[in-house]
Amino acid sequence: MFSFFRKKPAATPAPAPSTTGGSLIGSALVQPMEIPVPAPVAPERQSWMERLSAGLRKTGSSISQVFTGAVIDETLYEELETALLMADTGVAATQFLLDEVRRKVQQTGATRPVQAKNILVDALTKLLLPLQKELVIGEHQPTVIMVAGVNGAGKTTSIGKLTKHLADDGETVLLAAADTFRAAAREQLAVWADRNKVEIVSQEGGDPAAVSFDAVTAGKARGKDVVIVDTAGRLPTQLHLMEELRKIKRVVTKAEPSGPHEVLLVIDGNTGQNALSQVKTFDDALKLTGLVVTKLDGTAKGGVLAAIAQEKPVPVYFIGVGEKLEDLETFNAREFALALLQ
Repeated sequence: MFSFFRKKPAATPAPAPSTTGGSLIGSALVQPMEIPVPAPVAPERQSWMERLSAGLRKTGSSISQVFTGAVIDETLYEELETALLMADTGVAATQFLLDEVRRKVQQTGATRPVQAKNILVDALTKLLLPLQKELVIGEHQPTVIMVAGVNGAGKTTSIGKLTKHLADDGETVLLAAADTFRAAAREQLAVWADRNKVEIVSQEGGDPAAVSFDAVTAGKARGKDVVIVDTAGRLPTQLHLMEELRKIKRVVTKAEPSGPHEVLLVIDGNTGQNALSQVKTFDDALKLTGLVVTKLDGTAKGGVLAAIAQEKPVPVYFIGVGEKLEDLETFNAREFALALLQ
């Protein structure tokens, strides 16, 4: 199975400086240039690409239709602008992509629409690349992950899937059921804990911050690798609930001064520009370190990731295209661009 996580390697001493002059290739003085070599696509990843492409087909076909003509002209650019905006790419990202395509078409002398489409794939990859980042487990013990999101975004389900993949990677996980306002959330998280054979800290009607504190304290005492805190779903307009999220974060820091090490926001890919608004609001309140984008399974427009990359580039750790465990995967900019513009 494709591994979601990379443990930070132990530090190794740098080679001693040369006394004979010249540069030390591979030493602390001069690092060799890394030339990426495409790795063979594993069957699991190929299967994921097929599911992602299927999920983004509605958006992709609308954009690809722009490139079915015979020439690259102003009509093509106007239709592309409309298609990108309809895909929830946003004004700023749409302008960036159009400018990149125009510039590259002129620079290369491209004349066929299929060439312009390939240029757009490269431009979208370039735009999305800052969002591509691995979730690192092992730099802290435990790694404390706080997860937020509005009701219905798939927050608790995403935590369950994340827990499963962590457990499969050999990590010991403890869950904190700090969504104490919704009994169903605690029950749902308890099911995932039982299914994955991990421990859970839960209190019926308890204070969310107290549950979070107890869980982090327990995780440290029991030597757990990861503690995941599931917070109550809320709208960013509910100011008193957003303040509670800040309180949870402060209390987690009291239990573990270096934590929380990750603050993730789960967003529904179907909500378009509203998802970008959520990212901005939750980041202002919590200083997000990463995103999980769910429900890219046929109805989502997908372009919102370009808007996020242009206006609020918070890393996207995972994207999901369905309810199954294998429907949550790591985000790869090139893969997403190819799937969106299939």
